[in-house]
Amino acid sequence: MATKFYQTITAIDTKEQAIKIAKKLVEEKLASCVQIIGPITSIYKWKGKIEEENEFLLLIKTTSSCYKQLEKRIKEIHPYELPEIMAIEAVDFLEEFGKWIIENTKS
Repeated sequence: MATKFYQTITAIDTKEQAIKIAKKLVEEKLASCVQIIGPITSIYKWKGKIEEENEFLLLIKTTSSCYKQLEKRIKEIHPYELPEIMAIEAVDFLEEFGKWIIENTKS
């Protein structure tokens, strides 16, 4: 299978926002699945200050051919000034699962 698969990560401050983003990405076929985990605690440095916030983590399944559109769409609908958007390539996966991702995205 030549298609590359990514698990893309982003985080958001409310469960309602997480669900809204997840549904849009799946409806628009930019993701085959989005799992929401949380609340989690995020500690990070922002504008010179250490911050601590509760957030919800989104694990987004997509293909390499959808990634740039997915990234653009998250930036459009995400309220953060600088949203975390990071793609991790799946180096091994169940072949049937890969086919399912392709069938449910714009790949």
